[in-house]
Amino acid sequence: MADETLASELLEAGEAVPTDGTPDDVTVVDPVKYQSIVLTAILILLVFYTLYFTREVVTPIFFAVLLKLLLRPAMRFLGKVHIPEPVAGFLMILVLFASFVGLFSSLAGPATEWFGKLPQTLPRIEQRLSVLKEPLARFHDATKELSKVTDTATPEGGSPPVVVQQGPAIGGILLTSTQALLTGLLETLIVLFFLLIAGDVFLRKMVEVLPRLRDKKRAVAISQEVEKNISAYLVTISGMNLLVGIAVGTAAYLFGLGDGLLWGVVAFLLNYVPILGPMSGIVLFFLAGLLAFDNLLTAGLLAGTYLGIHLIEGEVVTPMLLARRFTLNPVLVIISLIFWYWMWGVPGAIISVPILATTKIICDHIRPLAPVGHFIGG
Repeated sequence: MADETLASELLEAGEAVPTDGTPDDVTVVDPVKYQSIVLTAILILLVFYTLYFTREVVTPIFFAVLLKLLLRPAMRFLGKVHIPEPVAGFLMILVLFASFVGLFSSLAGPATEWFGKLPQTLPRIEQRLSVLKEPLARFHDATKELSKVTDTATPEGGSPPVVVQQGPAIGGILLTSTQALLTGLLETLIVLFFLLIAGDVFLRKMVEVLPRLRDKKRAVAISQEVEKNISAYLVTISGMNLLVGIAVGTAAYLFGLGDGLLWGVVAFLLNYVPILGPMSGIVLFFLAGLLAFDNLLTAGLLAGTYLGIHLIEGEVVTPMLLARRFTLNPVLVIISLIFWYWMWGVPGAIISVPILATTKIICDHIRPLAPVGHFIGG
C-alpha cells in the first residue's frame, strides 16, 4: 500500500517509476564521464593556482578589460563622429591619465596632512573613547583570568620570553604601496590602450577558429551580452559611486570635517568594494570625526550620515537600476567577494561581482552549464 502511494506521488510529480527492479538510489557512473569530471576539476584548480601566483601580472589585465567595457560607450560615440579607433583610444588614455594625475596632485596634500596627524592624534582618539574604557578594562581582566586558568607554566615557573619583532615604518609601507600602485596603473593603461585600438579583433579571430556555425553564433551572442550587461553595470555603478562621493564630500564639508574633495574621493573608491568598502568607510569616518570634533555624538552623526547615503544608494537606487539587467544570488556574491579578496586582495574584491556576472552569462548560453547559471542568478 505504501509502495503504491509512493508510485502515485512520483507519477504526479512527473518522474518515471523504475520497472526493471533496479533500486532508485543506485546510479551507474560512466567511467569516461567520471574521468572527464576529475580532469575538469584539476584544470580549474590549476587555473586558480596560476591566477593566485601571477596576480601582479594578471590583475592589471583584468582592470584593463573592465575599463575597456566602461569606456565602450564613449568609444562608440567617437566612432560615430568618424574619429579613428587609434586616435579615440589615445584620447581616452590621455583623459584617464590626466584625471589620475590631477586627482592625485589634488589629494596628495590633504592626505599627507591627515597621515601626519596620526602619531599626535592617537592619544586624542583614546581620550574620546574614554567612555568605553571601563567595559574594555573588564573584558581585559576577564581574558587575563582566563589565560591564567589555561596557561601552562614553564619549568622554571616563569612566563615564556616575549619576542618583539620590529616591523617596517609607516613611511616605508606608504612608499612601497605607492610604487606598486603606480606600476600597476601604468601597466593597466598600456594594456587598455591596445585593447581599445584592437576593437573586436579577438572576437573575430575566435569566430574564425570555431569550426561550426552554431558555435560561432554562440560566441558572438555571449560576447555581445557580456559587453552589454557588464558595461551597463560598470557605467551604472560608477555613476552612482560618483553621486555618493559628491553627497559624502558635501556632508563632510557641512559637518566641518574639511577636505570635502578628499572624503568624497574616499567614499567614491570604497563604494566599488561591496560590503567591505562601506563597512570600512563607517569606521574611517567615525575615526575622522573623533579627530575633528569634541564629542562622540557628532562623530557618530557623520558616520551615520555616510551609512544612510550608502543604504539609499545600495539598497534602493542601484538595485532598481540594475534589476532589469541581471540579478545575482546574494549568498554567492558574498562568497565571490571573500574568495577573490583572498586571491587578489582589494583589487579582487572590486572585480568579484563582474566576474560572477560574466560567469552567469557564459553559463546561460552553454546548455550543460545552464543549471550553474540558474543557480548563480538571483
